[in-house]
Amino acid sequence: MSKIVILTGAGISAESGIETFRAEDGLWAQHRVEDVATPEGFIRDPKLVVDFYNARRKQASEAAPNAAHKALAKLQQHHNGQVVIVTQNVDDLHEQGGSKKVMHMHGALKSALCASCDHRWEAPMVMATGDPCPKCKAPAARPDIVWFGEMPYDMDAIFDHLAEADIFAAIGTSGNVYPAAGFVAEARQHGAHTVELNLERSAVGNQFAEHRTGPASRVVPEWVEELLGNTVPRRPDFR
Repeated sequence: MSKIVILTGAGISAESGIETFRAEDGLWAQHRVEDVATPEGFIRDPKLVVDFYNARRKQASEAAPNAAHKALAKLQQHHNGQVVIVTQNVDDLHEQGGSKKVMHMHGALKSALCASCDHRWEAPMVMATGDPCPKCKAPAARPDIVWFGEMPYDMDAIFDHLAEADIFAAIGTSGNVYPAAGFVAEARQHGAHTVELNLERSAVGNQFAEHRTGPASRVVPEWVEELLGNTVPRRPDFR
């Protein structure tokens, strides 16, 4: 039984209407990263940050999983082995599409975090500055999002999975953000076959053994069907 570890990024949710970090319009284009995605920005202007993630939460609530999300859920269900999904995304489209035990290394829009005691709870659709923690009552609620300068979640478990992977796939990732950009090198070091599925080659694309280029809603279902033995494998691009 083979183990497949999959990393997904903004590209897999873009076709569902979730704007990417590098979109030229929309929420990200209206703010500096330093103001809405750093601990310092939250300390400086917590209302701006809370309002920004309220807007992102609303946007995500109006999105639906696409064919790529559903294909990965199918792979989890039918593959004769373990399929681990690690995502850089903070939406819940993988779960809506049917995937189980998704590892959200950058946090989740649907979760709130107490900056005082680290308690987590389900975030309301609209958070407010100074919301109290349900556990310690401190007025220290913040979005449960990993900001720049903070350590991503579950890193020890993720590296354990990469060490055990027979196949490592990156879907819709830019390859610009570490530590996720280093996952392909880690998986290769332990002998995994590596494949990148993306609109174009990422910043670390030359480290992958195989490439599938095109929209996630097309290339991911095709790849999954091949893995499950339902189609004749296409000739991969090793260039």
